[in-house]
Amino acid sequence: MSTDLVRFERALRDQGFSRVAGADEAGRGALAGPLVAAAVVLPEGFDPEGIDDSKVLTRNQREAAYERIVAAAAFAVAKAEPGAIDSRGLHRSNVALLRRCVRALDPPPEYALTDGFPVPRMPCPSLAMKKGDAVAVSVAAASIVAKVTRDRIMVRMHRRYPEFGFDHNVGYGTPEHLEVLDRLGPTPIHRLSFACVGQPLLPGMDRSIGVPGWELAERESMAP
Repeated sequence: MSTDLVRFERALRDQGFSRVAGADEAGRGALAGPLVAAAVVLPEGFDPEGIDDSKVLTRNQREAAYERIVAAAAFAVAKAEPGAIDSRGLHRSNVALLRRCVRALDPPPEYALTDGFPVPRMPCPSLAMKKGDAVAVSVAAASIVAKVTRDRIMVRMHRRYPEFGFDHNVGYGTPEHLEVLDRLGPTPIHRLSFACVGQPLLPGMDRSIGVPGWELAERESMAP
């Protein structure tokens, strides 16, 4: 690994910030399922081997890294359900979740690093970092915790709505997912404010008229 992933945390500790949190989210671009955020404070001396931006790791690598992180670190997780995202908006939901996670850490952090954009009203000094999950180990760890947590939620949702393939697309808009969405309509865990999901006034996107196909299929399967 060519990038020194601990350099930001090391520099902050040298300045007297002993508990440095990283915060990140998973599921911003998904059409279904919650937005999940996590904040992580890794102990000093934590081995960064195998820790990286969750998007570049395989599922097995993420799961192994997740187990190492939660066994050693202080962490907090929060989620926003699709209905809250639809009513509040994606970005506002995202910012609120990151702030909530950092505030939930016990003991509280002395400094926080976030991926991408600034988060106002943090409980401690904070720095927004471009591609933070690829350059700071605590943010990368948070991205892994958020991603694994969300993937596990979507695997459970697959048991309820197996037609949509949530066990492998985890709610993202794959061609398979979009085809089933066109055919059966959105489920209660879809984000209706997202294009291609609940935009009935747009040509070819009328998915909210009548009873969704998945609900009809469910009713038929339950019929005596």
